[in-house]
Amino acid sequence: MGMLSKNPVKFSIFTAVVLLASACSKEPEAPSTTTEPQTPSNFEQVYADISVDNLREHIKTLASDEFAGRLPTTEGEQKTLDYLVNSLKASGFGPGNGDSFFQQVDLMEITADPDMTLTLGDQTLEYKEGMVAGSKREQAEITLKDSEVIFLGFGVNAPEYEWNDYADVDVKGKTVIVLVNDPGFENPDSGKFQGKTMTYYGRWSYKYEEASRQGAEAVFIVHETAPASYGWTVVANSWSGPQYGLVSEDQGASRVAVEGWISREAAVTLFENAGLNFEEEKAKALSGPYQVALNQTASVTVKNDFEKSVSNNVIATLPGSKAPNEHIIYTAHWDHLGTDDSKDGDHIYNGAHDNATGTAALLSMAEAYGDLNQAPDRSITMLFVTAEEQGLLGSKYYAENPIIPLKDTVANINLDAMNVLGRTKDIAVIGKGKSELEDYLKIAADRQQREIVEEGRPEAGYYYRSDHFSFAKQGVPALYAKGGEIPIDEATADYRKRMNVVVTGCYHQVCDQFREKWDMGGILEDTQLLFEVGYEIANTDAWPAWNPTSEFQRK
Repeated sequence: MGMLSKNPVKFSIFTAVVLLASACSKEPEAPSTTTEPQTPSNFEQVYADISVDNLREHIKTLASDEFAGRLPTTEGEQKTLDYLVNSLKASGFGPGNGDSFFQQVDLMEITADPDMTLTLGDQTLEYKEGMVAGSKREQAEITLKDSEVIFLGFGVNAPEYEWNDYADVDVKGKTVIVLVNDPGFENPDSGKFQGKTMTYYGRWSYKYEEASRQGAEAVFIVHETAPASYGWTVVANSWSGPQYGLVSEDQGASRVAVEGWISREAAVTLFENAGLNFEEEKAKALSGPYQVALNQTASVTVKNDFEKSVSNNVIATLPGSKAPNEHIIYTAHWDHLGTDDSKDGDHIYNGAHDNATGTAALLSMAEAYGDLNQAPDRSITMLFVTAEEQGLLGSKYYAENPIIPLKDTVANINLDAMNVLGRTKDIAVIGKGKSELEDYLKIAADRQQREIVEEGRPEAGYYYRSDHFSFAKQGVPALYAKGGEIPIDEATADYRKRMNVVVTGCYHQVCDQFREKWDMGGILEDTQLLFEVGYEIANTDAWPAWNPTSEFQRK
């Protein structure tokens, strides 16, 4: 859910030359060091002492109803902050921001009145049924009235791909309809973009930002489950209720007036009413930049309640024994979606998998680092960020306002939605091949006799959807890896088939709850693995670099 910088092309897209170089690049060499890591005598014991019981207890607590879904700025946040700080203190970590464990993040909370309808041509769409709509503008009421509707393919302006859906089109005052993902997903053999691997141009955040830059009045993304990588209920749950953004100087005036989603069914009807076939128009949009006026209008009134609020990142440091000014920063987002009082029955989005698991793993790692009989050479910093679910806001704020200078930040290791599907023979690297951090990952994977592989669904764009991306945009090498898809044995394979249905179906749903039946072996191994990765980096004076073929480089 990453947000867009002023120049997304600079950091988020491979050029054709880079793609060619990537295809010819050799395997990375082993990490270059000038000093041998000094393994404390109790490292092996500390590694082994990371336990399922400890991980389970943290997850159960953070995902309990008492924490009310961990929504930023609520009582659930305060309970979460208290729990994190108490745990970190007990592990021997001190405040990471001077004498404070907190970094204040000023947010603008905007809640759209759900009592709205969208008139799109001859159809009227109900909120959360065929559409969701909102506004980032700090206005009590925003009215879109009889706005001309135009279909602009994927809504992409990508000079390096010679692709511009906005070319020679004046969209000022108009409502733009765009497709989700990018042109490579459904046409992987075309040579366009990166095939099935999503680029940042495929992210919803990019599409809203580009429409804003182009001066559109409104933009609606057509939801389709496969290219979005999630169902309509995720859209309805995630884009309704309180929505957060970082406080902006212009009170959101530079954003489009209205932004949202429409269902595929609504899009099909819209195109039929325009005398067009949705699939035929979509095929044209896949073949090249495309625009077509739909000769329909859009109208909606968005009524906003908005207020400035304050949330917090939590930051704690274990000072290094030899180079305390150099830091390895681990990240996990502590937040989730809170509660929805309009629901009958269960109305708490507990967020056990997403991301009590990653938060728990970081707390367990902190305990492990604290149990070492000698601190690593470099400092270890644990950063628990807020408002990830609202667009990576906490990590974005930190990366743009770093407490630890970015030049002193050796690497970022991110944990998000850990593996609850049992032990695996492989480690999936999200965005494989980007940096030398994978060399350190291989050291840790070899200990567990596991293989490093590419992520299973690069088309979902996960590299741009978690907090490591905020660091990568600023040039800091960032690693995001987790258990892969090859189960360790047949029993785990059977369990995985059953539980994967539950986990997938509960993404951003109230059923994302802790389950005693979870096989915690995968989380345990991945926690140990990433603990060792950070430990190895912390005990060398080498600076892991981005690979030459990566779209990211140190600034």
